[in-house]
Amino acid sequence: MSTTTATTTTTVIVTGSSSGIGLDVARAFLARGAAVVLNGRDPQRLAEAAAGLGRPERVAAVAGSIGDAATGEALVRAAVERFGGVDVLVNNAGTFAPRPFTEVTERELDGYLTGNLKGTYLTTQAVVRRLREQGRGGSVVNIGTVLVDHALTGFPASAPVVSKGGVHALTVSLAAELAPERIRVNLVAPGVVRTPLHGGVDVDAFGGVALLNRVGEVDEIAEAVVYLAGAEFVTGHALRVDGGHVTGRS
Repeated sequence: MSTTTATTTTTVIVTGSSSGIGLDVARAFLARGAAVVLNGRDPQRLAEAAAGLGRPERVAAVAGSIGDAATGEALVRAAVERFGGVDVLVNNAGTFAPRPFTEVTERELDGYLTGNLKGTYLTTQAVVRRLREQGRGGSVVNIGTVLVDHALTGFPASAPVVSKGGVHALTVSLAAELAPERIRVNLVAPGVVRTPLHGGVDVDAFGGVALLNRVGEVDEIAEAVVYLAGAEFVTGHALRVDGGHVTGRS
């Protein structure tokens, strides 16, 4: 029996949303009345994240790697079956870690290209196909990095930055291609943000790279994502949320 329900509620798919930026993005949309489809590779962590949001009537969850095209298709299917459609995609899932250029293995490079770029590409394909069927436009917000525009000598990260650079390029290309269908594509480029991605590293030590002399918080990235998702006259834009990292130094 179909569980599809007719609704005017905005439905948002957020990849990589079992923790960190993605989870806070989901929380921000829920606070504004949206329905959210979560995604993560670990089913248990994903289920715990979904339960922690406390809105079971407006939360669905799909486990799987976005590097697999079937995951994007499953996310769209969940959005349609639970909430009647999809309106916004937030491509947050990805990995990022420093490693000197000559020490990067082929396997590591493939992992970044698959998880960051290919996964974003495939998931967006699945969502755009659905947006076209619905015929009412939509919004895609990608997550990039300011390191594409301003690298750091003490933070060698060529492999993840190259993959994220592809996401920046994809944003501009799709903004042009999809504009006639009223599908907007934008990107948030965070600076250093306090997330579980940093592990046990003292992330506050990086505060000095920004004019505001501090690192960012996940809710500040979430606010930028929500803005771009609803900004009807903005497309092809990369919004830096970096405390002035690219502009200069404190």
